[in-house]
Amino acid sequence: MPLFYQQDINLTTRLGIWKIGEDADFFLRSVPLQRDIAHPHKRLQHLAGRYLLPFLFPDFPHSEILIADTRKPFLPDEQYHFSISHCGDFAAAIVSTTDRVGIDIEIITPRVDKIKHKFLHPEELGFVHSYPTEKQISLLTLLWSCKEAMFKWWGRGDVDFSEVMRVFPFEMQLSGEIKAVFEKDGFHASLQLHYRLTETTSLVWLTTR
Repeated sequence: MPLFYQQDINLTTRLGIWKIGEDADFFLRSVPLQRDIAHPHKRLQHLAGRYLLPFLFPDFPHSEILIADTRKPFLPDEQYHFSISHCGDFAAAIVSTTDRVGIDIEIITPRVDKIKHKFLHPEELGFVHSYPTEKQISLLTLLWSCKEAMFKWWGRGDVDFSEVMRVFPFEMQLSGEIKAVFEKDGFHASLQLHYRLTETTSLVWLTTR
């Protein structure tokens, strides 16, 4: 399949989404499988995400990727900052030469309603309940994407999603910006997230210097 979506965020940062329609051999011609993944579809998702990195920046050294103790992939010299996400038949990646980044893509599904109390602060739950019932699953999925993107941007693990990362109310549209804050152990960051919604997916990303 061709690239499903691509955006040049600025002169140094790009993101892309790949809709997976290929078999593993297609990706293995360009991307090494750096760890054993038994589940065939998870292996495809992993390969597609890694495939996107040099697709966005041709000289991306994917063979040099290491995995931190927090399971965050990184390059030893941080020549590039990057983040990868996948769900269903989609893989998403964001790469920057200058900015810390985070990205998350999710399939919109009612299952998110069962875990909302685990990742949302009571004030955020109140915001969700202010929306019409038929829009709440999309909003919950978008909020989960926000927090996953922030978690990947943070990159150090050990985060209480409901307390450390807070998303401020906004008007949900097909695309836009969302203000958020990250506070942990004296560290504070005001963040601006960007998002795109379709009927079936939620995509969120952020960049900071």
